Amino acid sequence: MFKPISPFLGNLIVTTLTFIYVFGLVALMNFCVTRLNLSQDISRKVTHIGAGSLIGFLTLYNDSHWSKYLNVTIFVVWIVLLIYKGLFASDEDEAVKTMTRNGDKRELLKGPLYFVIVAAICGTLFYKTFPGIMAMTTLGWGDGIAPIIGYHFGKLKYEVLSTKSLEGTLSMFIAAFSASVFFVWLIIPNELNIMRILLLALVATVVEACSPKEIDNILIPTVVILGASI
Repeated sequence: MFKPISPFLGNLIVTTLTFIYVFGLVALMNFCVTRLNLSQDISRKVTHIGAGSLIGFLTLYNDSHWSKYLNVTIFVVWIVLLIYKGLFASDEDEAVKTMTRNGDKRELLKGPLYFVIVAAICGTLFYKTFPGIMAMTTLGWGDGIAPIIGYHFGKLKYEVLSTKSLEGTLSMFIAAFSASVFFVWLIIPNELNIMRILLLALVATVVEACSPKEIDNILIPTVVILGASI
């Protein structure tokens, strides 16, 4: 019979898978941008959604060992990379092509950097908790889908602190709610509460609708975590 692997080794293997997933996603988006003429704005949001989906790997971590916190290693690495690339990268850098709207490397120091900082906090202080999962799903999926739908299909515009569309806002709510139900069920099924998720998705949608660009990557998870904790 095979001897079970240690919790540390198992968690280390899962962490390695997160690196393969993230860098593979960035490489794929770079290929789509450079070879298939995918717009950088869509590539940026697909990467945003993909990063938010990293919480799915939490189901594979062994909670009995401290190494469960290795789940944030990929985010810590990207904090360093984004700071470096935002200051020194060339216009041909993969991250610049796939994570910015118009190829300005300094954008990496705003929304993308805020995102990975939030993800690192959710993976440590809010590891496998309802507030942490809600923060990542509403930010990753809700805020990821909304700009794509709003830009391509948004007809009914409105403006609070920035211009948004009703179509984008509705898609934000649907995506945030659906993704939250799925990931809560996947990771902490005993805390699945549809009405609670519905209310928090609505709160996240209102925050997104009123937020300036870039700052929503901080405001959405902050408000959702506070609301979920209350």
